Amino acid sequence: MSIPYSRFIFQPIPWYSFLIVSGALIAIILASREEKRAGLKKDTVLDLALWLLPCGIIGARIYYVVFSWDSFRNDFWSVFRVWEGGIAIYGAIIAGFLVIAVFSRRRKISLWALCDIIAPGLVLAQAIGRWGNYFNMEAYGAEITDPALQFFPLGVQIASGSGYVWHMATFFYESLWDFLVFLFLMAARRKWLRREGDVFCFYAFLYGCGRLVVEDLRMDSLYAASSVRVSQLLSVVICVVLLIRYLRFAYADPRPYLIIGVCLCCGALLFALPVLAYCLNLVIHPAEMPLGGRLLLLGLYAVFNIATLFILYGPSGKEEVRYAIHAA
Repeated sequence: MSIPYSRFIFQPIPWYSFLIVSGALIAIILASREEKRAGLKKDTVLDLALWLLPCGIIGARIYYVVFSWDSFRNDFWSVFRVWEGGIAIYGAIIAGFLVIAVFSRRRKISLWALCDIIAPGLVLAQAIGRWGNYFNMEAYGAEITDPALQFFPLGVQIASGSGYVWHMATFFYESLWDFLVFLFLMAARRKWLRREGDVFCFYAFLYGCGRLVVEDLRMDSLYAASSVRVSQLLSVVICVVLLIRYLRFAYADPRPYLIIGVCLCCGALLFALPVLAYCLNLVIHPAEMPLGGRLLLLGLYAVFNIATLFILYGPSGKEEVRYAIHAA
């Protein structure tokens, strides 16, 4: 299991394509089951999917090309050879959100209602699609040198020279996190996440926190600058934006402002202090920190943000339940 037997489920269909298509179909089925409960017309989700799927692929490709332009600058037509690999999920999510915004406006449907319907299936599709990285032997992490930790699925064996080397199975870490987020959203979407837009926002926030940590382990990240992983940067931006979003539910109470202020200050300090210490020649640069140290910083940042989001969310009344009028 630590080495995939083949990249292809059968010639000429690769596992990567099969898993992505399977995840997309499952996401469409899950969303279609929700459209009636949400009071939408029949086939609304199917109509939306016909726009989402191609635009998502285009967005994923553009995102990847922009942040790895050095690989394409000498052969412009390679930009269009998607079958050779090179897509990024954040690009698909951004493009998909823009498509949903236009679709909702044209159909006069709530943007957040559509996003809520799609979010659980989307994160499940991401969990399934990540296994395509396993068969492609990509999206892996640092080398595992301790023999006691050289086992699947903690690690995978990647071809190196004439043999194989154990690396962290970061594709599996993210897939597992995505599946846990899916379970949470399915369990909480009608019992607890009552306000319109909450399901999607919790998806985006929890996925961002998980990606923030996992991305630091990967060896094939896309970089916005020489040392800035673009997915980590985007994850932090998403987390901060969604934290601020929930301030609107507590205008009359100043305490949430204090909570979020303390949280963001602590999060900022976790990243700023190592850099400041490096500038003062007190410790090594964060990029050269031991893996455990980087994980500790990122983990604490994610925990602070998750805890703050749950505190800010607070209780909600039955009148805010989006599905109440359609409940059986």
